[in-house]
Amino acid sequence: MSRTILDIKGFSMVFGGLRAVDHVNMHIDEGEIVALIGPNGAGKTTLFNCVTGVYTPTDGDIKVSADGGEVTRTNGMKPNRITELGLARTFQNIRLFSTMTALENVMIGRHPKLSAGIFGAIFRDSKTREEEEKVIEDSLVILKKLGLEKHANEAASSLPYGAQRLLEIARAMATEPQLLLLDEPAAGMNPQETRRLDDTITRIRDEEGITILLIEHDMSLVMSLSERIYVLDYGKLIAEGNPTEVKANPAVVKAYLGE
Repeated sequence: MSRTILDIKGFSMVFGGLRAVDHVNMHIDEGEIVALIGPNGAGKTTLFNCVTGVYTPTDGDIKVSADGGEVTRTNGMKPNRITELGLARTFQNIRLFSTMTALENVMIGRHPKLSAGIFGAIFRDSKTREEEEKVIEDSLVILKKLGLEKHANEAASSLPYGAQRLLEIARAMATEPQLLLLDEPAAGMNPQETRRLDDTITRIRDEEGITILLIEHDMSLVMSLSERIYVLDYGKLIAEGNPTEVKANPAVVKAYLGE
């Protein structure tokens, strides 16, 4: 039986008088690719923000299971601590450090894994230098896995749009996540870039052993990638199942997919 990495029960988020997410239950098991879909304003990104520590849920529990099986309740936990538990994310709007190189962006993702303290940073002892060299090596390996090695020394802002999207994923991978949360990774991509993204996400799961949860509006990508799909509408979970089940669900067709 697969380990449940992320377990969400009775989850609600209220902003003033608006109930953005209303009593949602969902789980993500190790090794899955799971999609979260729904119309704009359905509460998808709000859920991501609560899972990754940007917001604290109004009600319910969010629990993360570590590799060793230890389960941690993350409600109200700071984002950096949640990252340490093995959750990493990308954003709807690209949030790269635009003037830094692609390599430097990925190196920033490695920062939580560094052990050098203030003393090492100031005096740059041999251990600190070795650690910095290892960070560069590891970051170059990640860039190569995503086909970005040729852009290593280019400013992030100068990369083609699709490559910038992949660079965000590379930076998230640098934290060594067990669960990668992708918020509309195909947004703004052309068909060729989307096909490359489809292949990349599958390889990340299959070759790196990273579980995937994605929000996405490109239904062809969702249906080809996902093993399970959750559907939100006005903050409520209206369906769950495999792509065939979800595509045939009358509530989903009415709310989102169209007649």
